[in-house]
Amino acid sequence: MARCSIEMIEALRETASRLHKGANYQWGHMGSCNCGHLAQTITKYSKGKIHGAAMWRYGDWREQLRDYCPHSGLPMDEVIDQMLDFGFTRQELAHLETLSDPIILDNLPQERRHLKHNQRDDVVLYLTTWAKLLETQLLPQIKLKKDLEKVQV
Repeated sequence: MARCSIEMIEALRETASRLHKGANYQWGHMGSCNCGHLAQTITKYSKGKIHGAAMWRYGDWREQLRDYCPHSGLPMDEVIDQMLDFGFTRQELAHLETLSDPIILDNLPQERRHLKHNQRDDVVLYLTTWAKLLETQLLPQIKLKKDLEKVQV
């Protein structure tokens, strides 16, 4: 996993929570699928705006990520720019669309490792597991002052 930040963890958890609470989910819709929901969280764009941006070029999220060009000026590339600037990689986003990152899958309970990419509950599990992994990666980097005894209450 490339970078890790509190903001990334919060974005994954917010996306998972919204899906868990029943947000409109439709894997075949570029703004309501796995990456589409994370894009909504990061960009604050509506599902319709994200879907509309994707219609300027062919393909699903994996193809859009493969053909991404930061200088194209295409609306979908601007959505992807924001997601990359947030800290996610193209490979991580492509894995999200198919729920296929081997590191995340290895951290799932054995009986839940065969996820279906278009099942809401599987997406929620994938996102929450990813957030936990990032949190585990981030925690050792946080340093607290050791002079807590000197703090007066």
